[in-house]
Amino acid sequence: MTDLRTRLAHVYWLGGGTGAGKSTISTHLANRFGLRRYDTDRSMSDHTARSSPGETPYLQDFLAMDMDERWAKRSPEVMLDTFHWFRGEAFGLIVEDLLSLPAEPIVVEGFRLLPELVEPLLADRRQAVWLLPTPGFRRAALEWRGSLWAIAGRTSAPERALGNLLERDRMFTQRIAGETARLGLTGLVVDIDRSEEELADQVAKLFGLGRTGSTQ
Repeated sequence: MTDLRTRLAHVYWLGGGTGAGKSTISTHLANRFGLRRYDTDRSMSDHTARSSPGETPYLQDFLAMDMDERWAKRSPEVMLDTFHWFRGEAFGLIVEDLLSLPAEPIVVEGFRLLPELVEPLLADRRQAVWLLPTPGFRRAALEWRGSLWAIAGRTSAPERALGNLLERDRMFTQRIAGETARLGLTGLVVDIDRSEEELADQVAKLFGLGRTGSTQ
């Protein structure tokens, strides 16, 4: 593990709840500080194809379900506890991808960066931040993107499915907040009273970007 910490010492980890603005903030940081950017959401299809069925049982169960079974017929609690990415399945493929890239400063972002999986990889604990959106911020962000009904609208019970999704994601953010606190890592609450620029500035400061000895 010490070797992995050394090999990944150039990585800045930006995790957190869904709808927290991770993609937006990571893009700000990449543009401002000349970082490479790795979006774990975009790798999900590739990682699904590369995964061994025996190592991803929750993913296999999810793939076998229709949209109603996934989002409308199960409780938010069951959805939270059985969602494959929330269980850390295929996280090793994220690490594999990072190790295949040039060893230059890179910001990695996505909800798949669970604190308990990232913590053992940190050479510098300051290089990991988790964004914790309030329920109000999450809903406003999804409405602004036009994606509020993107999943729920494909079920036969959109209102129920949306309620399930929002509650599942609220509980996931709560879980992330608990894990960052337990491990002594950095969690940052995100609410509607903070601009993108202000949030990007705060994350950059937490990462130590712009200091002497950092990327700029």
